[in-house]
Order: sequence, then structure tokens, then C-alpha cells
Amino acid sequence: MLNIAKTICLFLFCSLAAQKTLTFDTFRLETSKDLFVDDYGNIYLYQNKDFSFIKFDSLGKQQAKLMLTLPFRIQSVQNPLNIPSFSENAQELKFFDQNLNEIQTLNFRQKFGFISAAYVEDLQQAWVLDESTKRLIQYNFRDDRAVHSFTMKINFENIRDFLVFEKKVYILYDDHLLVYNFKSEKILEFATQDARKLRRENNEILIISKSTIRKIEQQTLKTIFTAENSQIVDKNSATYFVIKENKLYLYPIEKEVEIK
Repeated sequence: MLNIAKTICLFLFCSLAAQKTLTFDTFRLETSKDLFVDDYGNIYLYQNKDFSFIKFDSLGKQQAKLMLTLPFRIQSVQNPLNIPSFSENAQELKFFDQNLNEIQTLNFRQKFGFISAAYVEDLQQAWVLDESTKRLIQYNFRDDRAVHSFTMKINFENIRDFLVFEKKVYILYDDHLLVYNFKSEKILEFATQDARKLRRENNEILIISKSTIRKIEQQTLKTIFTAENSQIVDKNSATYFVIKENKLYLYPIEKEVEIK
């Protein structure tokens, strides 16, 4: 009886915590390898089997679809009018508008050695990690010039994501996050599990994993959202999004949440 009561309480908790469940094609959710949401409630799914990136509105209706011939990595949809995407295979940084039409393409083969990762800071500057020269380069793509260059004594292979903020370089690997200064001195190191990407929200740095979202708080990682056994989690400024059992759930951001 006690176990039954616990199950009922857990079901009620999850039902109350979830704002709603969106109706999506379960096959799309099952095969998606990444999830993004912007602050307008639009949802983006990436599938690496065919290198497709699909945009849906808040009701689950398809709005746009992008198909590329090589693997690529969407950085963020926080500015849905200018979505940056980097392809290590093509050595290209592309920008797309709200309809996923290409706005601009930067070919790094013509400017650098081999770029292993790129981070777009704003509408005119990007940071790139040049594996061939072992350097971090601040590149003004509006003026087509390198602004600064820093030697980085790091592992340039198998980088999942990176960003630069307040003269610190955050480099995410599969099982750990390293933080360096511009002198290539390691400041912090954190163990991670199933890490997918980094995100900066104002002055906070988030680490988004398969089922957990954590933030760097002083010299520790603080968990702000957990959804056990989920396929993918993500968030925008108001809502946590969870793909679980091929369904898409929404949870309002009010406090730290743990969904079992």
C-alpha cells in the first residue's frame, strides 16, 4: 500500500508540475538529437541522421526546415532572427533568419588553419579555436579581421562546445568542463555527465546535459533542473522543456525542479 501511495503522489506531483504536453510527431521526437527553444515559444529539433533542423511554433506546427549536406552544430536560438551554425567538416560558419533562410556564410578555410569550434559572441564578432596553430582567435567577421589571438595549451579534440565570457574561456568535453583565462591557465574544472552544450544567460553560464541543467555558481555547479530518464532537456527564459518517452513536456520556471 505504501508503494502504491508513493506512486500516486509522484504521478500527481508530475501532473501538477508539468504546465502542459505538446502534441508532436513521436517519430520526430524519438529521432531528434538536439532540442532548442526561443523566447517566443518556438521549438527547434535537430536530427543528425539527415542533418535537418526543423522549426515548430508553440502548437507543434512546422514553420520552417533546414537541410544541409554535412553535419553542423547550431549554437543558439536565443536570437531567432540570427541563428549561428558551425560545421567543422565544411569549415563554415553560417547564419540563418527566422525562416531558416541563409543570411551569411563565412568560409574559414580561406582565413585560418583548421577551426575545431566556433562561438559567436554578438552580431559582429566570433571566437574560433584554431587547432592547427593552437590558438584562440577573436574574429570580427563584419570587418573581416582578427582582433586578438591567444595561445591555448588545451586539448583541441572532441570539444563538444565552448564560449568566451569576461576574459574566461569555457571548454566543454563529454565528461568535464574546463575554464581558462587568456593566458591558458586553468581556473576551474568540473566533472560532467552526458554534457551537450553551454549557454550564457546574462551573467550566468549554464551546462545543459541529457537530463540536467546546471549553472556555475562561484566554484561549484548547482543543479537547477533535473528530469530523470529524459531524452533531451532545454529551456528558454520562462520554461523548461523535456523530451521523455517521445513526448514533449513543458514545466514553468519558478524554482529548481526535479522531475522523476
